[in-house]
Amino acid sequence: MKMDSDLLHSPAVGLAEEEEADMNDWKLPLAFMKKRHSEKIEGSKALAQSWRMKDRMKTVSVALVLCLNVGVDPPDVVKTSPCARLECWIDPLSMSPQKALETIGANLQKQYENWQPRARYKQSLDPTVDEVKKLCTSLRRNAKEERVLFHYNGHGVPRPTVNGEIWVFNKNYTQYIPLSIYDLQTWMGSPSIFVYDCSNAGIIVKSFKQFALQREQELEVAAINPSHPLAQMPLPPSMKNCIQLAACEASELLPMNPDLPADLFTSCLTTPIKIALRWFCMQKSAKLVPGVTLDLIEKIPGRLNDRRTPLGELNWIFTAITDTIAWNVLPRDLFQKLFRQDLLVASLFRNFLLAERIMRSYNCTPVSSPRLPPTYMHAMWQAWDLAVDICLSQLPTIIEEGTAFRHSPFFAEQLTAFQVWLTMGVENRNPPEQLPIVLQVLLSQVHRLRALDLLGRFLDLGPWAVSLALSVGIFPYVLKLLQSSARELRPLLVFIWAKILAVDSELVVALSHLVVQYESNFCTVALQFIEEEKNYSVPSPANTAEPGNLTPVRDSPAIPRLRSVNSYTNIRAATTARNLNKSLQNLNLNEEGGPAAFSPGNLSTSSSASSTLGSPDNDEYILSFETIDKMRRVSSYSSLNSLIGVSFNSVYTQIWRVLLHLAADPFPEVSDLAMKVLNSIAYKATMNARPQRILDSGSLTQSAPASPTSKGTHIHQAGGSPPMPSTSSSSLTNDVPKPPTREQPASRPPYTPTLGGQAPHSHQFPRTRKMFDKGPEQAAEDGDEPGAHRNYISAALQTGLCDWSAKYFAQPVMKIPEEHDLESQVRMERQWRFLRNARVRRQSRSITQRGVSRLDDQIFINRNPGVPSVVKFHPFNTCIAVADKDSICFWDWEKGERLDYFYNGNPRYTRITSMEYLNGHDCSLLLTATDDGALRIWKNFADQKNPEMVTAWQGLSDMLPTTRGAGMVVDWEQETGLLMTSGDVRVIRIWDTDREMKVQDIPTGADSCVTSLSCDSQRSLIVAGLGDGSVRVFDRRMGPNECRVMTYREHGAWVVKAHLQKETDGHIISVSVNGDVRFFEPRTPDSVNVLQTVKGLTALDIHPQANLFACGSMNQFIAVYNANGDVISNIKYYDGFMGQRIGAISCLAFHPHWPHLAVGSNDYYMSIYSAEKRLR
Repeated sequence: MKMDSDLLHSPAVGLAEEEEADMNDWKLPLAFMKKRHSEKIEGSKALAQSWRMKDRMKTVSVALVLCLNVGVDPPDVVKTSPCARLECWIDPLSMSPQKALETIGANLQKQYENWQPRARYKQSLDPTVDEVKKLCTSLRRNAKEERVLFHYNGHGVPRPTVNGEIWVFNKNYTQYIPLSIYDLQTWMGSPSIFVYDCSNAGIIVKSFKQFALQREQELEVAAINPSHPLAQMPLPPSMKNCIQLAACEASELLPMNPDLPADLFTSCLTTPIKIALRWFCMQKSAKLVPGVTLDLIEKIPGRLNDRRTPLGELNWIFTAITDTIAWNVLPRDLFQKLFRQDLLVASLFRNFLLAERIMRSYNCTPVSSPRLPPTYMHAMWQAWDLAVDICLSQLPTIIEEGTAFRHSPFFAEQLTAFQVWLTMGVENRNPPEQLPIVLQVLLSQVHRLRALDLLGRFLDLGPWAVSLALSVGIFPYVLKLLQSSARELRPLLVFIWAKILAVDSELVVALSHLVVQYESNFCTVALQFIEEEKNYSVPSPANTAEPGNLTPVRDSPAIPRLRSVNSYTNIRAATTARNLNKSLQNLNLNEEGGPAAFSPGNLSTSSSASSTLGSPDNDEYILSFETIDKMRRVSSYSSLNSLIGVSFNSVYTQIWRVLLHLAADPFPEVSDLAMKVLNSIAYKATMNARPQRILDSGSLTQSAPASPTSKGTHIHQAGGSPPMPSTSSSSLTNDVPKPPTREQPASRPPYTPTLGGQAPHSHQFPRTRKMFDKGPEQAAEDGDEPGAHRNYISAALQTGLCDWSAKYFAQPVMKIPEEHDLESQVRMERQWRFLRNARVRRQSRSITQRGVSRLDDQIFINRNPGVPSVVKFHPFNTCIAVADKDSICFWDWEKGERLDYFYNGNPRYTRITSMEYLNGHDCSLLLTATDDGALRIWKNFADQKNPEMVTAWQGLSDMLPTTRGAGMVVDWEQETGLLMTSGDVRVIRIWDTDREMKVQDIPTGADSCVTSLSCDSQRSLIVAGLGDGSVRVFDRRMGPNECRVMTYREHGAWVVKAHLQKETDGHIISVSVNGDVRFFEPRTPDSVNVLQTVKGLTALDIHPQANLFACGSMNQFIAVYNANGDVISNIKYYDGFMGQRIGAISCLAFHPHWPHLAVGSNDYYMSIYSAEKRLR
């Protein structure tokens, strides 16, 4: 019941601020309140994963086109004096023009090879149009569908034209020849990347886009109108996947500063560290680093690919910073395309960010297509400047004195910033900008452990965090780390991979190669795990706070988890671990050949199956000789003869018997799923019964089929054994066998298969058959499609268990649970409920301590929809549950309103015989017990919601049919979470609701039913009243043969009520139908007191606090007695003028705290009586 804001301010339940809740309420365990009980068993909604590049590319060919014409300046560019000269860090005037051109071309190729060493490079130095065409078409032909790079240096030719032309030379170098970008597009094809290092380069980008749009229009026209002239021409290639990088805008000239290289844009793209250090030294801030000169920068030690050296560390930091800037600024899809699709493209664009920063400082704006947002002012550039400053400040002493290089604190500081974001940030916040740096740090052994820890904490924030990490590029990093031999990394890697796989399960393929070596031992490990589960608690994905739970096996909001496999020993004896998988595949339900979803653990999902098949000593465990003989005779003509011949105590019989139990499970989803399995197996057995064609010997000899059995084989005919194929006409019934004393509820329609309907009858074969004849085809008038029955069997029998379990790993597990967060709504609601409980206890105690002299003030009366059979007060709110035969009605006895009325779901000819509130002090659940042994637990009742079944199971599997049975009686211990069940059986069965398994069967030692149960958790005692008049006391700490510690036989008739007082020296109070009330001291063999009440009792209850007991008689009256046996109230009529006589009493119950008595009678009326008003 949830807290209502109006209820909080109600004077009836208003709580003073100084009141404190009873601390015991906080300590009490909660039953059936874990995630598997409250959540729908389904996986989380899959997030669209855009990080996985389906069209990953590789730049395989590079065309280097240099139009320098060394020594001759182009006519439309007036250069300053002095002017920038260096091309690829070479002064072209320092050597002959031809040699300079060749050297520059070779250097440019080397610079590109640093980024993509395996590409095919072709140089075209001062080329003609034909040479460019030949080069481009050749590279495209060899590259096929891969990417080709076209690098154009136009420093020695005029600027590009507005018509979309760049310039090259004629053969004699006497003229500049225009080269149309449209033609270049045609030769280069797609995908391609173009780099333009020349003045006014933005014109080329604009022209390229215009021509690309023109091509798209031509393609559309040709596609719509095949007769159009354009359709007769070769189709132009699409330019959609082309990338462009240009040195400046359409109206800008390249910088001519003599301290800079002439190809500043190319230097930024291919030698970023070198130009970045030179540019840093040219800034005013460089004066803060004494002793560093441009010449000293050339001597910086190390290699770019060695992160332990100064140069390598700077390159590593530069990569991390540019990656971080791009990830934080660019849209996710554009980042994936430019920075994760192609290694060379990613490197060029990282360096392009540096080019934008440097060239903008000289009033030159690099251009890209697709266009990037401005990044030159990003805050991470300050971190780069600091890292460069720290490195360069060490250079003089490193070079001159040979001192050791001190590594940059950059990565440690960024990890600290990331940690601050994780620790101090609010829940709804922007992604951390350091995430790409964290992934770069995984490359470092020094910071790897800390980085993995922080990464795991970030992934724990939820699926969105995992998606972000995958978009950055976490996958190759953590996949590589799986091969690490460092043991300290393994727990972190397991956690990280669990988070990743929970969000993107397709990545499990990447791990498959790591588990192949363990595949042969899988069955052995699985069986060993099942065996050890009996003795060791196993962490559950459903609940981190309370270990010891296994994942559930039911696809529903109400899911008992997997019970221990009690029949494990028998299974193991029947089949070894190596052939277990093959054995289970014989029960394959899928025609495509996939194994059925059975496992040894699933064999005891039903508690009834667990209890029945729990021990080889159980008589029901072994099939009867008649059943076995029948199975053998039925299967004598079948293909399953070899299967049955293995062992009738084998895994096949076990599975079949469990399926029969599950088909009768009280939980609808479980029974429906088992019905599908049973019908599928029976259908398959029927189909296998079709006679196989026997090859004729000669042309005259015919082979007749074996004589069919006289009866078709239905599921219910096979008893407890799997259905055997028969050659007779056989059909599949919709009704699965259930215990003969039970039928389906009237409101639940019989199960009908969702696909394919009933299995078809086997068709009769002619006495004479042709060779290789497969038998008659099904008659067309049957109206079924040929694939209908295939669909019937291959219908997916799936649950959401795996996806739901995986969802646990996708959710935060390090976060403080809401119920433990002192400021959370859930915590405040609990605190309110516990304060309410304390108030009820205190106020009711004050009334009962003063003594109750009368109890006949009628405070509630109403007509119930059905004859009340069981009533139960909620211990703390004003709700009372009234059960009739198969439904439950909830009333607010204070307001006189009906709150809810719903169907319990028990079959016809069964009735509700007992009810208990679970977690009555907190989030209440209602347990109902019916006389067929089924237990059902409900939530969301009496609060304007649809009642929902939390779980249901067969509490007692061997209920004995009697003419006047006690049904099923239960008693609940909130302190221990134990549920005591008994009734028309010869045992008291104890269930542990936390582990959701049977923990003990206590034999009653009597031949009569148990009519009443009462237990005391402090003394571990159970008191049972029986139908033969005996009262038996059991100590559940002792073994089955010694646990009955006392038997009282003073009653001569049916015990209506046996009550064990909860005090340390509490007595046993028992009452029989004859009206004799006896008080027993558990340590003495005889009663210590006897009181006589009215005879013909039909109901009785004892107030746990007020020393009162009330008797209801079939003679239409209620008598209330005090502890001395004095009648304090005698109720025969309903209140009011002309009050009518009350009906025969069918049930009554005291409130656990208040002096209230609820009475249900056979005239459908439900009334509540209380102490006189002056006491209340």
